[in-house]
Amino acid sequence: MSTQTAPQTTVSSAQAAQAAQATRPAHRTISAEELRALLGETLHTEVVEYFVRQTGETPAEVERQVLECLRYLYLISSHRTELSGLFLPVEQHIDEIWHYLILQTREYRALCEERLPGGFFIEHRSIGYEAYQQEPGRERSIEEALRWIPLYCWEFGPFDEGALPHWTIVRFLHERMRMPLSDIADLQPENAR
Repeated sequence: MSTQTAPQTTVSSAQAAQAAQATRPAHRTISAEELRALLGETLHTEVVEYFVRQTGETPAEVERQVLECLRYLYLISSHRTELSGLFLPVEQHIDEIWHYLILQTREYRALCEERLPGGFFIEHRSIGYEAYQQEPGRERSIEEALRWIPLYCWEFGPFDEGALPHWTIVRFLHERMRMPLSDIADLQPENAR
């Protein structure tokens, strides 16, 4: 089951978001180690150990889940204007890690307000993917994906096979639509075409 997780912020116009994306200069991508450092070694270890015990998954699998959760939070924080109110479909396990982080209130507040680039508290809101599909329609879903997928690739580099289990739309594009990961990485916001 997928879930939407979007911060509660003022919604900006799609044109402003697209213009911001189109004018971005090249930059260095954010590494897994940098994201892990944002969380801190103690909390990162605690989260991984908790979910290994809860799910029976390997530490490597859980570490990847934590990484993708941190990437999600980094995107929301770094691109508040562009992503405000968007549906970024992540799988349930990413949402559960986010829930766990939120319960560590002091550490979560520090992560959001002091370590992530936006410096604001990221509020939680979930909606099942099926419910979301009924609300905005296919065209809006596509438009929203074309706004956040390029931002993910901008910040972290192209999606790899390890990211697919965590990002619903990307997995759909790759597995169902037979889109190579390189083509997904080349997606541009609608106005950039």
